[in-house]
Amino acid sequence: MKTKFTVIALLLIVSTSCVSPKVFKNLEDRYAALKKENRSLQDEYNELLKAKTKADNELREITDNYAAAVDDKYILKGEYEALINEHENLKNSYNALASNSSTAIAANSKKNRELLAKLEAKEQALVSENARLEQLKKELEARSNRVAELESVIAAKDAAMTSLKNAISNALTDFEGKGLTIEQRNGKVYVSMENKLLFNSGSWAVGVEGKKAVKQLGSVLGDNPEIAVLIEGHTDNAPYTGTGQIKGNWDLSTKRATAIVDILRENNSINPENLTAAGRGEFAPIASNNTTEGKAKNRRIEVILTPKLDELSKLLSDN
Repeated sequence: MKTKFTVIALLLIVSTSCVSPKVFKNLEDRYAALKKENRSLQDEYNELLKAKTKADNELREITDNYAAAVDDKYILKGEYEALINEHENLKNSYNALASNSSTAIAANSKKNRELLAKLEAKEQALVSENARLEQLKKELEARSNRVAELESVIAAKDAAMTSLKNAISNALTDFEGKGLTIEQRNGKVYVSMENKLLFNSGSWAVGVEGKKAVKQLGSVLGDNPEIAVLIEGHTDNAPYTGTGQIKGNWDLSTKRATAIVDILRENNSINPENLTAAGRGEFAPIASNNTTEGKAKNRRIEVILTPKLDELSKLLSDN
Protein backbone atom coordinates (compact mmCIF):
# COMPACT_ATOMS: atom_id res chain seq x y z
CA MET A 1 0.00 0.00 0.00
CA LYS A 2 2.86 2.36 0.74
CA THR A 3 4.13 1.70 -2.78
CA LYS A 4 0.76 2.63 -4.22
CA PHE A 5 0.75 5.85 -2.20
CA THR A 6 4.16 6.71 -3.66
CA VAL A 7 2.92 6.03 -7.17
CA ILE A 8 -0.11 8.21 -6.59
CA ALA A 9 2.12 11.00 -5.33
CA LEU A 10 4.22 10.72 -8.45
CA LEU A 11 1.11 10.73 -10.58
CA LEU A 12 -0.07 13.88 -8.85
CA ILE A 13 3.26 15.53 -9.67
CA VAL A 14 3.04 14.59 -13.33
CA SER A 15 -0.55 15.87 -13.52
CA THR A 16 0.72 19.46 -13.19
CA SER A 17 1.48 21.64 -16.17
CA CYS A 18 5.01 20.21 -16.66
CA VAL A 19 6.04 16.52 -16.71
CA SER A 20 9.72 15.71 -16.88
CA PRO A 21 10.70 12.65 -18.92
CA LYS A 22 12.36 11.09 -15.90
CA VAL A 23 9.23 11.40 -13.74
CA PHE A 24 7.06 10.09 -16.55
CA LYS A 25 9.42 7.13 -17.05
CA ASN A 26 9.24 6.36 -13.34
CA LEU A 27 5.47 6.51 -13.58
CA GLU A 28 5.46 4.08 -16.47
CA ASP A 29 7.75 1.68 -14.57
CA ARG A 30 5.57 1.86 -11.50
CA TYR A 31 2.46 1.27 -13.54
CA ALA A 32 4.06 -1.83 -15.05
CA ALA A 33 4.77 -3.11 -11.55
CA LEU A 34 1.23 -2.38 -10.42
CA LYS A 35 -0.13 -4.00 -13.53
CA LYS A 36 1.92 -7.09 -12.66
CA GLU A 37 0.49 -6.96 -9.17
CA ASN A 38 -3.02 -6.68 -10.61
CA ARG A 39 -2.37 -9.76 -12.75
CA SER A 40 -1.09 -11.54 -9.65
CA LEU A 41 -4.36 -10.79 -7.87
CA GLN A 42 -6.25 -12.13 -10.87
CA ASP A 43 -4.05 -15.24 -10.85
CA GLU A 44 -4.79 -15.73 -7.15
CA TYR A 45 -8.48 -15.48 -7.85
CA ASN A 46 -8.17 -17.97 -10.72
CA GLU A 47 -6.09 -20.31 -8.51
CA LEU A 48 -8.87 -20.16 -5.94
CA LEU A 49 -11.44 -21.17 -8.53
CA LYS A 50 -9.13 -23.98 -9.69
CA ALA A 51 -8.71 -25.12 -6.09
CA LYS A 52 -12.48 -25.17 -5.63
CA THR A 53 -12.95 -27.16 -8.86
CA LYS A 54 -10.26 -29.61 -7.75
CA ALA A 55 -11.88 -29.93 -4.33
CA ASP A 56 -15.27 -30.52 -5.98
CA ASN A 57 -13.78 -33.23 -8.19
CA GLU A 58 -12.07 -34.87 -5.22
CA LEU A 59 -15.33 -34.67 -3.26
CA ARG A 60 -17.22 -36.39 -6.09
CA GLU A 61 -14.52 -39.08 -6.33
CA ILE A 62 -14.61 -39.77 -2.59
CA THR A 63 -18.42 -39.78 -2.66
CA ASP A 64 -18.37 -42.37 -5.46
CA ASN A 65 -15.80 -44.46 -3.57
CA TYR A 66 -17.90 -44.21 -0.42
CA ALA A 67 -21.03 -45.37 -2.29
CA ALA A 68 -19.08 -48.24 -3.87
CA ALA A 69 -17.71 -49.24 -0.47
CA VAL A 70 -21.22 -49.27 0.99
CA ASP A 71 -22.36 -51.53 -1.86
CA ASP A 72 -19.38 -53.85 -1.30
CA LYS A 73 -20.20 -53.97 2.37
CA TYR A 74 -23.75 -55.15 1.76
CA ILE A 75 -22.57 -57.69 -0.80
CA LEU A 76 -20.06 -59.09 1.69
CA LYS A 77 -22.70 -59.07 4.39
CA GLY A 78 -25.06 -61.05 2.13
CA GLU A 79 -22.35 -63.57 1.30
CA TYR A 80 -21.49 -63.83 4.98
CA GLU A 81 -25.11 -64.56 5.94
CA ALA A 82 -25.45 -67.08 3.10
CA LEU A 83 -22.35 -68.90 4.33
CA ILE A 84 -23.75 -68.98 7.85
CA ASN A 85 -26.97 -70.57 6.55
CA GLU A 86 -25.02 -73.04 4.43
CA HIS A 87 -22.85 -73.89 7.43
CA GLU A 88 -25.94 -74.50 9.54
CA ASN A 89 -27.43 -76.77 6.85
CA LEU A 90 -24.20 -78.73 6.61
CA LYS A 91 -24.06 -79.05 10.36
CA ASN A 92 -27.56 -80.51 10.40
CA SER A 93 -26.69 -82.80 7.53
CA TYR A 94 -23.58 -83.91 9.37
CA ASN A 95 -25.58 -84.81 12.44
CA ALA A 96 -28.07 -86.77 10.35
CA LEU A 97 -25.41 -88.77 8.55
CA ALA A 98 -23.20 -89.39 11.57
CA SER A 99 -24.78 -92.78 12.28
CA ASN A 100 -24.96 -93.91 8.66
CA SER A 101 -21.62 -93.44 6.93
CA SER A 102 -18.15 -92.65 8.15
CA THR A 103 -17.23 -91.74 4.54
CA ALA A 104 -20.05 -89.24 4.30
CA ILE A 105 -19.07 -87.88 7.68
CA ALA A 106 -15.48 -87.36 6.53
CA ALA A 107 -16.65 -85.62 3.32
CA ASN A 108 -19.00 -83.36 5.21
CA SER A 109 -16.31 -82.62 7.77
CA LYS A 110 -13.90 -81.55 5.04
CA LYS A 111 -16.53 -79.40 3.36
CA ASN A 112 -17.45 -77.95 6.73
CA ARG A 113 -13.82 -76.95 7.38
CA GLU A 114 -13.60 -75.39 3.93
CA LEU A 115 -16.75 -73.40 4.56
CA LEU A 116 -15.47 -72.30 7.96
CA ALA A 117 -12.25 -71.10 6.30
CA LYS A 118 -14.26 -69.20 3.69
CA LEU A 119 -16.44 -67.75 6.43
CA GLU A 120 -13.38 -66.56 8.35
CA ALA A 121 -11.94 -65.00 5.18
CA LYS A 122 -15.22 -63.21 4.51
CA GLU A 123 -15.26 -61.95 8.09
CA GLN A 124 -11.74 -60.53 7.67
CA ALA A 125 -12.70 -58.95 4.34
CA LEU A 126 -15.76 -57.40 5.96
CA VAL A 127 -13.63 -55.95 8.78
CA SER A 128 -11.16 -54.49 6.28
CA GLU A 129 -13.96 -53.07 4.15
CA ASN A 130 -15.54 -51.45 7.20
CA ALA A 131 -12.20 -49.85 8.06
CA ARG A 132 -11.79 -48.57 4.48
CA LEU A 133 -15.36 -47.30 4.54
CA GLU A 134 -14.71 -45.40 7.77
CA GLN A 135 -11.56 -43.81 6.32
CA LEU A 136 -13.42 -42.78 3.17
CA LYS A 137 -16.14 -41.32 5.32
CA LYS A 138 -13.61 -39.18 7.20
CA GLU A 139 -12.03 -38.01 3.93
CA LEU A 140 -15.47 -37.22 2.56
CA GLU A 141 -16.30 -35.10 5.61
CA ALA A 142 -12.94 -33.29 5.40
CA ARG A 143 -13.38 -32.54 1.68
CA SER A 144 -16.97 -31.43 2.25
CA ASN A 145 -15.82 -29.00 4.93
CA ARG A 146 -13.03 -27.74 2.64
CA VAL A 147 -15.45 -27.13 -0.25
CA ALA A 148 -17.92 -25.46 2.11
CA GLU A 149 -15.20 -23.09 3.39
CA LEU A 150 -14.12 -22.15 -0.13
CA GLU A 151 -17.69 -21.66 -1.30
CA SER A 152 -18.49 -19.56 1.76
CA VAL A 153 -15.53 -17.21 1.27
CA ILE A 154 -16.10 -16.92 -2.49
CA ALA A 155 -19.81 -16.26 -1.95
CA ALA A 156 -19.00 -13.57 0.61
CA LYS A 157 -16.55 -11.85 -1.77
CA ASP A 158 -19.01 -12.04 -4.68
CA ALA A 159 -21.84 -10.75 -2.49
CA ALA A 160 -19.68 -7.83 -1.33
CA MET A 161 -18.77 -6.91 -4.91
CA THR A 162 -22.40 -7.25 -6.02
CA SER A 163 -23.44 -4.96 -3.17
CA LEU A 164 -20.73 -2.50 -4.21
CA LYS A 165 -21.88 -2.61 -7.86
CA ASN A 166 -25.48 -1.97 -6.81
CA ALA A 167 -24.42 0.93 -4.58
CA ILE A 168 -22.44 2.49 -7.44
CA SER A 169 -25.36 1.96 -9.87
CA ASN A 170 -27.72 3.72 -7.46
CA ALA A 171 -25.26 6.58 -6.89
CA LEU A 172 -24.72 7.14 -10.62
CA THR A 173 -28.27 6.57 -11.84
CA ASP A 174 -28.45 10.21 -13.05
CA PHE A 175 -25.73 9.45 -15.61
CA GLU A 176 -27.39 6.49 -17.34
CA GLY A 177 -27.34 6.97 -21.10
CA LYS A 178 -24.50 9.49 -20.85
CA GLY A 179 -21.63 7.15 -21.65
CA LEU A 180 -21.45 5.39 -18.27
CA THR A 181 -21.61 1.61 -17.80
CA ILE A 182 -21.14 -0.60 -14.74
CA GLU A 183 -20.53 -4.33 -14.84
CA GLN A 184 -19.25 -7.11 -12.61
CA ARG A 185 -16.98 -9.88 -13.94
CA ASN A 186 -14.11 -12.06 -12.73
CA GLY A 187 -14.74 -10.99 -9.15
CA LYS A 188 -14.26 -7.28 -9.94
CA VAL A 189 -16.49 -4.27 -10.65
CA TYR A 190 -15.74 -2.19 -13.77
CA VAL A 191 -17.04 1.39 -14.01
CA SER A 192 -16.52 2.77 -17.52
CA MET A 193 -17.07 6.45 -18.34
CA GLU A 194 -16.74 7.66 -21.92
CA ASN A 195 -14.78 10.87 -22.47
CA LYS A 196 -17.90 12.70 -23.62
CA LEU A 197 -19.02 12.63 -19.99
CA LEU A 198 -15.66 13.77 -18.61
CA PHE A 199 -13.37 15.65 -21.03
CA ASN A 200 -13.31 17.88 -24.06
CA SER A 201 -11.30 16.62 -27.04
CA GLY A 202 -7.56 16.64 -26.34
CA SER A 203 -8.08 17.90 -22.79
CA TRP A 204 -7.59 16.28 -19.40
CA ALA A 205 -9.61 18.88 -17.51
CA VAL A 206 -12.75 17.23 -16.10
CA GLY A 207 -16.00 19.07 -16.85
CA VAL A 208 -18.73 19.98 -14.36
CA GLU A 209 -20.94 16.98 -15.18
CA GLY A 210 -17.95 14.65 -15.09
CA LYS A 211 -16.81 15.93 -11.70
CA LYS A 212 -20.27 15.32 -10.33
CA ALA A 213 -20.18 11.70 -11.52
CA VAL A 214 -16.69 11.06 -10.13
CA LYS A 215 -17.56 12.60 -6.76
CA GLN A 216 -20.68 10.46 -6.48
CA LEU A 217 -18.56 7.41 -7.27
CA GLY A 218 -16.10 8.57 -4.61
CA SER A 219 -18.88 8.73 -2.02
CA VAL A 220 -19.45 4.98 -2.49
CA LEU A 221 -15.73 4.16 -2.49
CA GLY A 222 -15.31 6.07 0.76
CA ASP A 223 -17.71 3.61 2.39
CA ASN A 224 -15.64 0.64 1.14
CA PRO A 225 -12.07 1.18 2.41
CA GLU A 226 -10.96 -2.39 1.65
CA ILE A 227 -11.37 -2.05 -2.13
CA ALA A 228 -8.36 -1.43 -4.41
CA VAL A 229 -9.15 1.22 -7.05
CA LEU A 230 -7.32 1.25 -10.40
CA ILE A 231 -8.13 4.20 -12.70
CA GLU A 232 -7.14 3.56 -16.32
CA GLY A 233 -7.18 6.17 -19.07
CA HIS A 234 -7.87 5.00 -22.65
CA THR A 235 -7.92 6.70 -26.07
CA ASP A 236 -8.83 5.72 -29.61
CA ASN A 237 -6.13 5.09 -32.22
CA ALA A 238 -6.23 8.56 -33.78
CA PRO A 239 -2.78 10.20 -33.34
CA TYR A 240 -2.75 13.10 -30.92
CA THR A 241 -2.42 16.34 -32.92
CA GLY A 242 -2.46 18.90 -30.14
CA THR A 243 0.43 21.07 -29.11
CA GLY A 244 2.09 21.80 -25.81
CA GLN A 245 3.31 19.37 -23.19
CA ILE A 246 1.34 16.29 -24.30
CA LYS A 247 3.55 13.82 -26.18
CA GLY A 248 0.84 11.52 -27.48
CA ASN A 249 -2.18 9.36 -26.65
CA TRP A 250 -0.41 7.49 -23.87
CA ASP A 251 0.60 10.71 -22.17
CA LEU A 252 -2.93 12.09 -22.57
CA SER A 253 -4.54 8.94 -21.15
CA THR A 254 -2.21 9.07 -18.13
CA LYS A 255 -3.03 12.71 -17.39
CA ARG A 256 -6.74 11.95 -17.65
CA ALA A 257 -6.44 9.04 -15.21
CA THR A 258 -4.50 11.26 -12.81
CA ALA A 259 -7.19 13.96 -13.10
CA ILE A 260 -9.78 11.43 -11.88
CA VAL A 261 -7.51 10.49 -8.95
CA ASP A 262 -7.26 14.20 -8.01
CA ILE A 263 -11.05 14.42 -7.74
CA LEU A 264 -11.34 11.19 -5.74
CA ARG A 265 -8.69 12.39 -3.30
CA GLU A 266 -10.92 15.32 -2.39
CA ASN A 267 -12.93 12.72 -0.46
CA ASN A 268 -11.06 12.21 2.83
CA SER A 269 -12.82 8.88 3.41
CA ILE A 270 -10.90 7.30 0.53
CA ASN A 271 -7.53 5.84 1.50
CA PRO A 272 -4.97 7.23 -0.99
CA GLU A 273 -3.01 3.99 -0.70
CA ASN A 274 -5.90 2.20 -2.44
CA LEU A 275 -5.72 4.47 -5.52
CA THR A 276 -3.66 3.81 -8.64
CA ALA A 277 -3.73 5.87 -11.86
CA ALA A 278 -2.48 4.53 -15.19
CA GLY A 279 -2.65 5.42 -18.87
CA ARG A 280 -3.04 2.73 -21.54
CA GLY A 281 -3.34 4.92 -24.60
CA GLU A 282 -5.03 3.21 -27.55
CA PHE A 283 -3.74 -0.27 -26.70
CA ALA A 284 -6.78 -1.72 -24.89
CA PRO A 285 -9.80 -0.94 -27.11
CA ILE A 286 -13.23 -2.38 -26.36
CA ALA A 287 -14.69 -1.58 -29.80
CA SER A 288 -13.54 -1.20 -33.38
CA ASN A 289 -11.72 2.04 -34.18
CA ASN A 290 -13.09 1.85 -37.72
CA THR A 291 -16.33 3.60 -36.77
CA THR A 292 -17.17 6.84 -35.02
CA GLU A 293 -19.23 4.96 -32.43
CA GLY A 294 -16.37 2.55 -31.76
CA LYS A 295 -13.87 5.35 -31.31
CA ALA A 296 -16.21 7.06 -28.84
CA LYS A 297 -16.43 3.88 -26.74
CA ASN A 298 -12.65 3.50 -26.74
CA ARG A 299 -12.10 7.04 -25.46
CA ARG A 300 -12.90 6.32 -21.83
CA ILE A 301 -11.87 6.13 -18.20
CA GLU A 302 -12.17 2.72 -16.55
CA VAL A 303 -12.34 2.44 -12.77
CA ILE A 304 -11.55 -1.14 -11.79
CA LEU A 305 -12.52 -2.14 -8.26
CA THR A 306 -10.83 -5.22 -6.80
CA PRO A 307 -11.51 -6.88 -3.41
CA LYS A 308 -8.65 -7.85 -1.16
CA LEU A 309 -8.00 -11.61 -1.39
CA ASP A 310 -6.00 -11.97 1.84
CA GLU A 311 -8.56 -14.28 3.44
CA LEU A 312 -8.73 -16.50 0.37
CA SER A 313 -4.95 -16.70 0.11
CA LYS A 314 -4.66 -17.72 3.77
CA LEU A 315 -7.33 -20.39 3.32
CA LEU A 316 -5.44 -21.84 0.35
CA SER A 317 -2.07 -21.78 2.12
CA ASP A 318 -3.50 -23.50 5.21
CA ASN A 319 -4.70 -26.43 3.16
